[in-house]
Amino acid sequence: MSGLWLAVLVAWPALMALAVAAAGRWPNLRESVSIATGVALLIGAIRLVGPIGAGQRPSVTLFSILPGLDFTFTLEPLGLVFALVAATLWPLTTFYAAGYMRSNREAHQTRFFVCFALAISAAIGIAFAGNLLTLFVFYEMMTLVTYPLVTHHGDAESRVGGRIYLGILLTTSIGLFLPAIVITYLLAGTLDFTHGGILANTGLGPKGAMALYALFVFGIGKAAVMPVHRWLPAAMVAPTPVSALLHAVAVVKAGVFTVLKITVYIFGLDYALKTSATEPFLWLASITIILASVIAIYCDNLKKRLAYSTIGQLSYIVLGSALATQLGAVSGSLHIITHAFGKITLFFCAGAIYTAAHRKYVSQLNGLGRAMPLTFTAFTIAALSLIGLPPMGGAWSKWFLMSGSAGIEEYAFLGVLALSSLLNIIYLLDIPARAFFLRGDNIPETVTEAPAACVIPLCLTAAGCIVLFFAAHPIIDFVDTALGAGA
Repeated sequence: MSGLWLAVLVAWPALMALAVAAAGRWPNLRESVSIATGVALLIGAIRLVGPIGAGQRPSVTLFSILPGLDFTFTLEPLGLVFALVAATLWPLTTFYAAGYMRSNREAHQTRFFVCFALAISAAIGIAFAGNLLTLFVFYEMMTLVTYPLVTHHGDAESRVGGRIYLGILLTTSIGLFLPAIVITYLLAGTLDFTHGGILANTGLGPKGAMALYALFVFGIGKAAVMPVHRWLPAAMVAPTPVSALLHAVAVVKAGVFTVLKITVYIFGLDYALKTSATEPFLWLASITIILASVIAIYCDNLKKRLAYSTIGQLSYIVLGSALATQLGAVSGSLHIITHAFGKITLFFCAGAIYTAAHRKYVSQLNGLGRAMPLTFTAFTIAALSLIGLPPMGGAWSKWFLMSGSAGIEEYAFLGVLALSSLLNIIYLLDIPARAFFLRGDNIPETVTEAPAACVIPLCLTAAGCIVLFFAAHPIIDFVDTALGAGA
């Protein structure tokens, strides 16, 4: 497997964004090109599964800046997991977005689909990054190309949300993430992602390691660890397909994937555990999980409730990373996948509800399930997955997080995860319970399911939540074997 194939896959969505822009006058052609681009990317990513599973690590260096400072793509199992999530969900999100944008007569649809393609290009670049320099470039690209999506409506509320989004993400990345990268280079003389990490032999002691890890975690604002989380609910002013992109396909997953990759390949699990560099972030992630869940209970705006749900769910992955064990890293990787399918389904449902009934508050959903049974059934399935109940995929990632906590005798975090699940039940199942079991007032007889372009994707992603329960073990083995073998 040639390393050049990685560069091709990274460039492919960005190049096809030009074709999407050229087809702007013809909506059917524009959206067909967008979907076809996503399908082709998925096929290209699937081609990598066999070679990576067999132990290959394709790599290509495009250019060098300084010794040990190269612009490089290298693929390993964690990166491929993230790339496959993005590549799988992008065509579905694009198909959904076509139905949503047309049904709601949104303006600037061509710009919307162009930025969508560029965001996925950035996500694949982050997944395939061979070192921190390459990752940082695509991390910043992700922020910039999603800003027009957040401010898509162009009204005052969108501009305020966009300023918060851009301000927090740029401030954290330039003020904290970039200095952490520079310090790492000065200490280790390289930024390459290396099995076992690159910091163990630098002479960096426990306090220094903890401080450096703090710079990384707070600098990676896309992971939305409190208190650098406000950009995420602020970004809910965007159209619902953008919210789905932010929460499931690209932005937040780029954040937690970066935290996981730095823990495994820059610090190294053994060094992180030995120095206790990650220990404070077990508690910070736990606080974020509980506080975000409590806030979600009191959010009447459906998208805002889902946003705080995402903040809490992301910290499951940060918690898995901070355990600094192989099982923690595996559970974090698995939760990237299960959360992606669950959360994108919930946002698809929120958009379908708005499209069909023009309702965006939880208190307005009473009785609506009888008019939109497919939408609210899909919502229920995805909610059960995020809660962690079988036979939904989310049950496995929570199980392994709990097992990882018990494995290092950190029993307090078992309580955190259990309490979080109870809070998930309160703020997530409240929604289908209202829709199916409470009597609705003022629901017009004309309200039915949203257009098929909105309903089909949410049914497919809800089905994915179930499939992941039965297909989780090959994924676990894929990541676990690589981490254990030192590949």
